[in-house]
Amino acid sequence: MGKSTDFPLFDPLCRFTDDTVLTVATAHAILTGMPYDVAYRDFGRRYPNAGYGGSFYDWLFADDPRPYNSWGNGSAMRVAPVGLAFDRVDDVLREAERSAAVTHNHAEGIKGAQATALAVFMARSGASKSQIREELAERFGYDLHRTIESIRPGYRWDVSCQGSVPEAIIAFLDSSDVEHAIRLAVSLGGDADTQAAIAGGIAEAYYRVVPEHVVDAVRGCLPAPFIDVIDTFGRRFPLPR
Repeated sequence: MGKSTDFPLFDPLCRFTDDTVLTVATAHAILTGMPYDVAYRDFGRRYPNAGYGGSFYDWLFADDPRPYNSWGNGSAMRVAPVGLAFDRVDDVLREAERSAAVTHNHAEGIKGAQATALAVFMARSGASKSQIREELAERFGYDLHRTIESIRPGYRWDVSCQGSVPEAIIAFLDSSDVEHAIRLAVSLGGDADTQAAIAGGIAEAYYRVVPEHVVDAVRGCLPAPFIDVIDTFGRRFPLPR
C-alpha cells in the first residue's frame, strides 16, 4: 500500500495484538485495584501469542520478573485508561509512572507513558489541540510542531518512546476524527499497531465518539473477557458527551 491513509481498516485476518491485551489489563488493574504488574502477567500469560516484544515476553514468563530499563513504546501503548480514570494531573502522571515502571523503568519509557496519559486526560477534560500540543511540548520536550505530512517520507520503524510517541501524538493533532487519527498513525509506516493505539486512545478522549462500524468490527475480534472489562470500564469512567 505504500505510505498512505488509503487502506482497508479491517479484513478477515485482523486480530488483536499486545497493545489491546495490555490496555485491557491496565483497565482491569484500575477497576480492581490489582497491581499493574500482576494484571500484565495475568492477561499476558492467558494470551501469549499477541506479538509481545522479546524483553517483555521474557519478563512475562520469568519466575521473578523485574523491570528491565526499557525505553520502548510498550509503556505508552497500554496507558490510555489512566488518562480516562484519574481526575488530577498529578494523579495521572503518578499512575502513568506506576504502570510503566513495572517493566519500562527507563526515564524515556516513563516519559512516554506520562505524555500519552496526560494527552488523554487533557483531551477528555476539554482542552483544545493547541493546549495539548503546548503542554506536552513544554513538559516533556517533545517536538510536536511538525505534521504527519512532513514526517511521513523519512520515517522508519522505531519502537522507542522518543522516536514514536511524539509522532503518534501528532497523528492525533493532525486528525479530523478517531478513524482519521488511526489512519494517519498507520500511514507513517512504523510500529503501526502501537502508534495507532496511542493516537486512537487520545482521539477517542477528544472526539468522544468512535464510529459504529469501527466499534462493531473491533468487538468482533475480541474475546468475551476483554469486552467485559471494556464495558465495565466504560460504565465506571464514561467520557463526557
